[in-house]
Amino acid sequence: MKTKWIVLIVVALVVLIGYSTFKGSYNGMVQREESISGAWAQVENQYQRRSDLIPNLVNTVKGYADFEQETLTGVIEARAKATSVSINPENLSPDAITQFEQAQQGVSSALSRLLVTVERYPDLKASTQFSQLQVQLEGTENRISVERRNFNTAVQGYNTFIKTFPKNIIAGMFGFEQKGYFEANPGSDVAPEVTFD
Repeated sequence: MKTKWIVLIVVALVVLIGYSTFKGSYNGMVQREESISGAWAQVENQYQRRSDLIPNLVNTVKGYADFEQETLTGVIEARAKATSVSINPENLSPDAITQFEQAQQGVSSALSRLLVTVERYPDLKASTQFSQLQVQLEGTENRISVERRNFNTAVQGYNTFIKTFPKNIIAGMFGFEQKGYFEANPGSDVAPEVTFD
């Protein structure tokens, strides 16, 4: 009779430990996945902030009649393309992140061309409104960088968590998949060449 109780107690303990491990692993994956969703929302929030600044910047620049229309059109089109690309936080695959980043890179390139072109317009550069918008835009670019880093940190924690044993088994059973990172743009590892002619 005592042996039967000992076996039952051992089986109950094994089941309890297994359940606790399973529950803790599953809940940990859910929490980390939600952290990624929150970090992604902050990334999108900062990109949206930049996107919201662009119409004001374009309207300020439009006030200067001889400003290159092609440059302004490029900024407006890049913004429209970037805002049309949205990613569901449930599908943060490397390909989806790359697609999103390419659209945002188009905005960055167009804004860079705009700011270089502005150098030829001293009255525009001296404009208080333009200066304030430029400062806000620079601050937003810094915020984007910080939020992208925070997102990558959350993704790293999640990916590491779901790849460790025995959590990888539970992750596979419930469809927890690896998430993508923001990565440096191709060619960003090469320093730009500066020449003075």
